[in-house]
Amino acid sequence: MARLPRLAVFDLDYTLWPFWVDTHVDPPFHRSSDGAVRDQRGQAVRLYPEVPDVLQRLRDLDVPMAAASRTGEIEGANQLLELFDLDRYFAHREIYPGSKVTHFERLQRKTGVVFSQMIFFDDEKRNIVDVSKLGVTCIHVQNGMSLQTLTEGLETFAKAQAGP
Repeated sequence: MARLPRLAVFDLDYTLWPFWVDTHVDPPFHRSSDGAVRDQRGQAVRLYPEVPDVLQRLRDLDVPMAAASRTGEIEGANQLLELFDLDRYFAHREIYPGSKVTHFERLQRKTGVVFSQMIFFDDEKRNIVDVSKLGVTCIHVQNGMSLQTLTEGLETFAKAQAGP
């Protein structure tokens, strides 16, 4: 098998779920009697459909994972990770406003994983540009995280490891 990253990092808004947690939904969140995750107004909130499969695939490959989000709605983002039962996948969370570079510097200190051994999935080009300067393999997520995006990302990572 091709070389795998030693850390996979995921943005949250428009990467794992199709909204901005600080503007499009109203925390706090809860699980309703029908099993749906809902915001304060009762609006159902969902993940992109393949997100649980993506995270499980990485777990099956023994790739540790982290969440990195610039949201100002820290409590709501963490609450959603728990309600969607995604918190079990993330060994680390860097969820607070500011530069994604700061998120990655902290992840590197916490994990000891060098930037070149990380892969990052995010929907925002500016984050991709900033983080790629660190030497992280960055994958631009266009329509939410999917198994195809994961596969393409892991192939891109493996090619980067192989060198020119």
